[in-house]
Parts: sequence; structure tokens; C-alpha cells
Amino acid sequence: MAEEIYTGLGQLGSDAKAAETPEEATLERVPNPHPDMLYCARFVAPEFTSICPVTGQPDFAHIVIDYAPNEHLVESKSLKLFLQSFRNHGAFHEDCTIYIAKRLMELLEPRYFRIAGYWYPRGGIPIDVFWQSGPVPEGLWVPETGVAPYRGRG
Repeated sequence: MAEEIYTGLGQLGSDAKAAETPEEATLERVPNPHPDMLYCARFVAPEFTSICPVTGQPDFAHIVIDYAPNEHLVESKSLKLFLQSFRNHGAFHEDCTIYIAKRLMELLEPRYFRIAGYWYPRGGIPIDVFWQSGPVPEGLWVPETGVAPYRGRG
């Protein structure tokens, strides 16, 4: 049974490496074993990195992804490799955050999706980017992200 469910996964159980760019990265999905249940799955990437497209300097973010699965779950190793593919990718904070959301929405077609990108200050200004697919479905518990707003040294 497990072999039948998990066929076509090229990264799980292999020595896969992160792609050179997010566009080249392969996101994979697996069947949701509980499509009849409304629940929230969360992924947190507290050390997300990308490159400023203007200065070439590294940018850092704390990314929180919440979604209510429908028929599929994102395969976590493919998600980790996808997020790693941004390390040498030059893009603004808004572009990175929304691109992640678009790719996951396309792959999963979830009942609900939310992404929070808490970006560390660049030029003294933190840029936080948030998006959700719509209202939280009735009965779905979506906890706070748990990330404090930037307060500098205060």
C-alpha cells in the first residue's frame, strides 16, 4: 500500500539537493490520509534566506505557513529543498513570500492557506509580508504565528 501511495516522489528517501532557483525546484505532494477532517498543518522556517536583488546582500526571514489540507499534503523534504533554493535567489521580500504561497496553492489546492513572512530589517526597516486565501473556515483552529513584531533593542 505505501509503495502505491508514495510513487513518483523523487526526493523523499534520496540524496536530493536544493535546486539552483525556486523556479527549478520540485515541490511534491502526498495523499492526505484524513481528507474528511478540517485541520491546520503548520511549517515554520525560522532561518529562511534569500538575496537582495539590488545590493546582493543576504536577507533573512522567519516564514510561517499554515494550511488546511484538502486531498493532498506537501511532502516536507521537497518543501525544505524548495525553501533552500531561495538562498542564492535575488528577489524582494514581497516577491519571495508571495511566490512561495502561489507555488503551494497551485500544488495543494488547500481548503485554506496563510503565509506570514517576518523579514529582518534592511536599512533599518523590517518588512513583513502576509497573505491568506480567504476567511478562516468555520471550525478551523489557526493559532497565532508566535512571532513577535520587530522591536529593535527595546
